[in-house]
Amino acid sequence: MTVARDAVLALLARRAPGATICPSEVARALADGDDWRGAMPAVHDAVDTLVNEGRVALSWKGRPLAVRAGPYRIRRP
Repeated sequence: MTVARDAVLALLARRAPGATICPSEVARALADGDDWRGAMPAVHDAVDTLVNEGRVALSWKGRPLAVRAGPYRIRRP
């Protein structure tokens, strides 16, 4: 999970303040080839941890999400 956590934070660091990333972007950064979907459980776990720590926030279509549910985007708080 540390690799996924680091990937989330690294991708966010490269984005403008207020910009979001998609969890699939993180999975693609971690995956070897086309098997990015296999990385999604680790990404979700890392995102849940980062949300609980207050390191990231979630949203969907511009609306804040308190917890990860359904489609979501990741941003800095």
